[in-house]
Amino acid sequence: MIRLGIVDFDTSHVVQFTKRLNHIDIAEEQWVEGAKIVMGYQGTSRITPQERIDEYTAQVKAMGVELVDRPEEMIGKVDGILVESQEGAVHLERARPFLEAGIPCYVDKPFATSVADAKAIVALANKHNVPVFSSSSLRYALEIQKLQEEGVGKIFGVDAYSPASLHEYNPGLFHYGIHGVETLYALMGPGCESVTCTFTEGGEVTTGLWKDGRIGVMRGTRAGSHSYGFVAWTEKGVRQVTIDANYIYRELLKRIVQMFQTGKSPLDNAETIEIVAFQVAALQSAQKGGERVALDV
Repeated sequence: MIRLGIVDFDTSHVVQFTKRLNHIDIAEEQWVEGAKIVMGYQGTSRITPQERIDEYTAQVKAMGVELVDRPEEMIGKVDGILVESQEGAVHLERARPFLEAGIPCYVDKPFATSVADAKAIVALANKHNVPVFSSSSLRYALEIQKLQEEGVGKIFGVDAYSPASLHEYNPGLFHYGIHGVETLYALMGPGCESVTCTFTEGGEVTTGLWKDGRIGVMRGTRAGSHSYGFVAWTEKGVRQVTIDANYIYRELLKRIVQMFQTGKSPLDNAETIEIVAFQVAALQSAQKGGERVALDV
C-alpha cells in the first residue's frame, strides 16, 4: 500500500481525495485502490479563509490522518506527496523539498502560474529522477474517455467550456478556468502556438491556433448558469457533450495512484508546461485588449 502525504489543506480536494483513497464515508463505487492518505500538513492560504482550512483539517483528522507541524516531517514517512495548495504560485516551493528528497509529487491545479515555475518544477523532478504530475480532474471525465475510445477519427476542433471564477492570486484562467483548458487539451492535444482572448467581467473566450491549423476554443463563464462540457468536430460527426462531474475525482485519483505505482506520469510534462503557457498567453491577450499572443514554451 502506497503511503501518501498532503501539503496544504485549503481545498475540498483534501477531503474528497482522502474519502476515496481511504474508503471512508463514501460509496464503494467511488473507492480507488492502491494508496492511502496517512499524513498531512495543514498550511495556510492567501485564497481560502482559515476557518474553512480548519474545517477541512478536522474532517481529514477524523479519518485517521496524522498531522505534522512542518511539511518536511513527512519525508521518510510517505511514498508520495499531493501538493494541494490552491495558489499556483506557491507550488514550486511546496514541491521542492519532496522532489529533492526523491519523493514523487502530484501537484493540483493550477500546476503553476508562470512558465518559469512550471519548467522549474519539471526540471527538479528530472534532476532527481522522480515523476511529477498535474491535471484537472476534468481531463479524465468519463465522457472524454468515451469519446477517445470510440474511434471518432481526427478531431478538427473543440469548443470547451467551464466556470472561470477569478482570484487575484490565480489570475485569468488559472483559478478555475483551468478545468475548461484541460478539457480542451485532453481532446485537441498539445501544439497550440498562439491565442486571442476576449475578456469581460461576465466571462472570457480564448481562441487558440494550433500549429496544424486547427482551432480550439475555451469559454470561461462567470455569469448565469454554469456547466462543464464541449463540442468536438470529428471525422465521424459533431459531438455535443455535457460532462457529469460525479466521477471525475475517482478517475483522476486512478491516474495519480498509477503514477506512484509505476514511477511514470500519465501525462507528458511538456503538455503540462504548454497548458500553463496557454493560460499565461490568454491573460496577456486579455490585458492587451484581445491581441494575438504567442505561447512562450
